[in-house]
Amino acid sequence: MPAADRLVILDRDGVINRDSDDYVKSLEEWIPYPDAVEAIARLHRAGWTVAVATNQSGIARGYYGVEVLEAMHGRLRDLVREAGGEIAHIAHCPHGPGDDCDCRKPLPGLLEEIRQVLSLDNLEGSWMVGDSLRDLQAGEPMGCRPVLVRTGKGRRTEEKGEGLQGAMVFDDLAAFVDWLLAREEKGQAAQ
Repeated sequence: MPAADRLVILDRDGVINRDSDDYVKSLEEWIPYPDAVEAIARLHRAGWTVAVATNQSGIARGYYGVEVLEAMHGRLRDLVREAGGEIAHIAHCPHGPGDDCDCRKPLPGLLEEIRQVLSLDNLEGSWMVGDSLRDLQAGEPMGCRPVLVRTGKGRRTEEKGEGLQGAMVFDDLAAFVDWLLAREEKGQAAQ
């Protein structure tokens, strides 16, 4: 049974794979960062639960369909499994900015879906890792600890500096995972 304080929720584009201002519209355009897949697998092997929360407005805009998104997510799951890991759940919002949904980040609907699927009472103490302010804002009302990575749009987000109070900043997902696992190891050694 997963525990909220052992849950890491990741944004997808810009955190796990390269982002594009023109949208990631095909399996060929879905290119994972070299160390991201291994970082996810390392978390899983260390007993952490990993979930993904991703806005995919390209569906609403007609740039690609759900079947293309499922192919990308299938490839992600396969790569993570090959590395010895597992992704517990991938939640996506297919809506556009004007669709008045409750799942598009910065709203917390995707995180609420993850909470329900994982049968957690709350997400208090879990980690929300993203490359944009809206990723971190989605985690805020759920009690998630905010982490900004500098990949994707992260460097631009960091330069703006607005709304990042309390957020930890790392070069990429692998650097965050290095820190988190080292922190855990130190904590266990202190016991």
